[in-house]
Amino acid sequence: MPELPDLQVFSHNLDKALSGKKLKVIKLENTKKAKDTPAAFKKALEGETLESVYREGKELRFRFKNEAVLGMHLMLHGKLYYFEEENTNKHTVIALLFEDGKGLALTDFQGAAVPSLNPEAAAAPDALSKEFTLTFLKEQLAKKKTAVKKILLDQHIIRGIGNAYADEILWEAGISPFSIANKIPATKVKALHAAIHNVLKEAEKQIRKEHPDIIAGEIRDFMKIHQPKKTHSPTGGVIEQQELNSRKTYYTNEQELFE
Repeated sequence: MPELPDLQVFSHNLDKALSGKKLKVIKLENTKKAKDTPAAFKKALEGETLESVYREGKELRFRFKNEAVLGMHLMLHGKLYYFEEENTNKHTVIALLFEDGKGLALTDFQGAAVPSLNPEAAAAPDALSKEFTLTFLKEQLAKKKTAVKKILLDQHIIRGIGNAYADEILWEAGISPFSIANKIPATKVKALHAAIHNVLKEAEKQIRKEHPDIIAGEIRDFMKIHQPKKTHSPTGGVIEQQELNSRKTYYTNEQELFE
């Protein structure tokens, strides 16, 4: 699944390629997960000019000049493809064709990707937003007696962090993913808050450097811990694997356990 740094780069590239174009046709080809009808998408968006593409949590947002917003959650297997004039991509969920003949298709062979119209604002702060403060993180962790990694992955608490980057963040902060959230001392919470920002922004830089025009897929080869083929961390710790909440978790004994 694409995570926050991937989506940051996708949104930047989509904005650069598509903003300013007038939408000619929008086709909702798979209504399995759509939160609105094909007619509703057409009425709200056809004939409107795309103003910007940006990221919110784990979603892409396409804002039009009439203030209508198209949301896209790629889920596990969603991918985006450009096309010219006619969309021939298989497993298309939704396709946008602009007046200049350029198009964008969201595909998903499982049909799980979610297009939405005017998605509601989320209460939880985005991991890179100004609202995600050290004070907020302290307050959230203090309330919980569960593993800290579960907190990082809970989109109702912090939006945007996925499984792979949670592992990278916790290693950077020196905190075991199995640490009990309300047992983590203040100095380590501060380190965790800093690691969230630093790891996510550095990953974005790496993705831009390696694949400057990317709009689909996952780039993970620069990761320090969440790597199936790696045996040791950059500082020599043996990388272990364990299931946590049905997800593979990568960690080392360099990370302190608080319980």
